[in-house]
Amino acid sequence: MPGYLRAFSLALAGFSLTPAAAAQTRPDEKAFFDLYKELVETNTVVNQGSCTRAAQQIATRMKAAGYTDKDLVLFSTPEHPDDGGLVATLPGSDPNKGAMLLLGHLDVVAAKREDWERDPFKLIEENGFYYARGAVDDKAMSSIWADAMIRFRQQGFRPKRTIKLALTCGEETTFAFNGAEWLAKNRPELVRADFVLNEGGGGRLDARGKPQALAIQVGEKAAQNFTFLATNPGGHSSAPTPANAIYELADALKRVQAYEFPVKFTDTTRAFFAASAKALPAPASAAVKRLMANPRDAAADAIVSQDKVLHSTLRTTCVATLVNAGHAENALPQRASANVNCRIFPGETVDGTLAKLQELAGSKVSVTANQPVRPIAVPPPLDPAIMGPVKALAEKHFPGVPVVPMMSTGATDGVFFGILNMPVYGVPGLFLEPDLNGTHGLNERIRVSSLYAGRDYLFDLAKTLAD
Repeated sequence: MPGYLRAFSLALAGFSLTPAAAAQTRPDEKAFFDLYKELVETNTVVNQGSCTRAAQQIATRMKAAGYTDKDLVLFSTPEHPDDGGLVATLPGSDPNKGAMLLLGHLDVVAAKREDWERDPFKLIEENGFYYARGAVDDKAMSSIWADAMIRFRQQGFRPKRTIKLALTCGEETTFAFNGAEWLAKNRPELVRADFVLNEGGGGRLDARGKPQALAIQVGEKAAQNFTFLATNPGGHSSAPTPANAIYELADALKRVQAYEFPVKFTDTTRAFFAASAKALPAPASAAVKRLMANPRDAAADAIVSQDKVLHSTLRTTCVATLVNAGHAENALPQRASANVNCRIFPGETVDGTLAKLQELAGSKVSVTANQPVRPIAVPPPLDPAIMGPVKALAEKHFPGVPVVPMMSTGATDGVFFGILNMPVYGVPGLFLEPDLNGTHGLNERIRVSSLYAGRDYLFDLAKTLAD
C-alpha cells in the first residue's frame, strides 16, 4: 500500500463503502448492470476479440434511449475492422459554453482461461466483488460514461455544454491501432472539446474497504519501449570466450537498474507532495519537504523513494520487462535482446531518454526506440472550474475523504489530445483495493459497492460540469 495513502487514512472520518450501497437497488442500476455485464463479457482483446462489436452493442442501447444516427458515429478502418469505436453527442443549449468529452477505452489486456480461477470473460459476483477481465480497466468507466449519456437522454436533460462520448480501442497495446489517436488526427471535429474526463484518477481503499483518499489525475507520464541488442559471432559452447552477447546485455541492463533519473516536479506533483508532507509520518514528511526545497538532496530522495509509488512520481523510470537470447543449448549466443519499458516524466523527451540509455548501455549494446513513438503528455492546469466541482461532489458522496491531485505514473490515451490543446483529467470516484484489483493481472475484480458508488459520483460530476 503506498505510504501516502496509509498516511491519509489516519485522518479520515468513519465513511465506508458498505454492502448496503451495493447493486441494483434502483431500476436505473439494473439497466446499468445489464450494459456493464454485456460489455465485460464481450471479448475485446486485440487480435482476439472485437471492440467494433462492443461499440455497436452500446450504440444499440443508446438508440433505444432516443439517440439518432446523427448523434452516433461508429468508426473503424478497413485495415482494422475489429478495432472500431463509438462517438456519441448530446448537444448543449448554449453554443458559447463549448463542449466536454467523456473518454473511455473498450479494449482489455489478454487473459488466459487456464491461469484464472474463473472464466475471465464471464462476469461473476463473489463475496461482494465482480470478477472479470476489464471489470476495472476500463470497462467500469466506459460503462459508466455510456450509462450516463443514456440517462441524460431518458431524463430529458439538456446541458448548457455539449457532452461528447468517445469509446475507443487500442489503449492497452502500443503496436495496435489506436482509436483515440485516429480520432484526434483524422476526425478532430468529432472529439474537439474544452476538456476531457478520462481514466487515471480514482481512489484507494484499505483492506477493510475503508476509503483512504481520492485522486484526480492532472498529468501523466509517457510510456515508451526501447530495445537493447547485443550481437556476437557465437561459436561452440565448449570453447567460451569473454565476448558473450548474454553477458554484454546483462551488464548493460544492470547499469540501467543502478541508474536513477533526476528528481523533477510539475505543478501537480508539487501540490501532491505538499499534501503528502502534511500527512506522512516522520521521517518521510521531513524528507519530502527537503526534497521539494532541493531536488538534488540524495539523502531525502532515498527516504521518500522507499515507497515505490512516490519514487516513480518523482522521476522518469526505466525497467527491463522482456529478454530473448541465444539459439541453442550448446552454442554461444549470437544475439541477446531485451525490452526496456520507460515511463517518461512530463517535460522530458523520448530522444533525451534514448540518449541516456545509450550512454548506460555502452558501446557493445545498441539501443533503439521502438515504434510507434507516442507523444509526451502535456500537464493540464489545476483549473478551479474543474477542481471545485470535483472536490464539492466528493464531499457530498464520500464525506471526509480528501481529494489529492496526482500525476499518473502510467499512461493513458489522454496523450493523443495534446495536438488539439485539450486538457485531460483523470477523474476520481472508483475506489480500488490496495493491490489495484488485479488490473492487468489475474482475477481482476472490483468491489460491487465501489462500482455503484463511483457510478453515482461520476454521473453527478458529468452533469454538473456540463451545466
